[in-house]
Amino acid sequence: MSPFHEVLFPLDVALGASGGPERLTDIVRLGSGREERNARWAHSRRRYDAGYGVKTLGGLQAVVAFFEERRGRLHGFRFRDPLDHASGPPGAAPSPTDQPIGTGDGETVAFALARTYGAGPAAYVRPIVKPVAATVRVAIGGVETEDFALDPATGLVTFASPPGEGAAITAGFLFDVPVRFDTDRLEVNLTSFAAGEIPSIPLIEIRV
Repeated sequence: MSPFHEVLFPLDVALGASGGPERLTDIVRLGSGREERNARWAHSRRRYDAGYGVKTLGGLQAVVAFFEERRGRLHGFRFRDPLDHASGPPGAAPSPTDQPIGTGDGETVAFALARTYGAGPAAYVRPIVKPVAATVRVAIGGVETEDFALDPATGLVTFASPPGEGAAITAGFLFDVPVRFDTDRLEVNLTSFAAGEIPSIPLIEIRV
């Protein structure tokens, strides 16, 4: 059985979850009072608590069933980040010119989807490996094209013929985050749930 299941965590629960990106930075304090800082990870890693999205008993039952299907921490799955799941501005439909994903050289046919945060030399380029296939739009030199194939399990866009040298390759899309449960145990107390207590459902991003 695959270590990653191409299924989406219950969307109504995901959209109420809390969480976001995490970085790992080493900080050494020098005798002078200055600091030396070193980033341990090239890419951030996202953590979530989906418990905040559970509002009904039906939602809780759906999460328990999903947890059992994934065998706890064993299998990864798709999760829709409630804040960051689109290539463009919040609420806007994906545009084929939302994000740069490469530049044509007349030979290369495969380009990986990515989302860029910020601008200039400090901009962060995040690989997008779990796009929502039906939403992906691609443009070459600002002109939308459908002459490509998408691998929705990796985020790789492959053109039938290589884009011309210097042509800007851009894309727009919705995307999911590959995650797994960060626990092998869900503790559910219906009395506490009825009283408004939120169960903890920790999730953590994985590399696939």
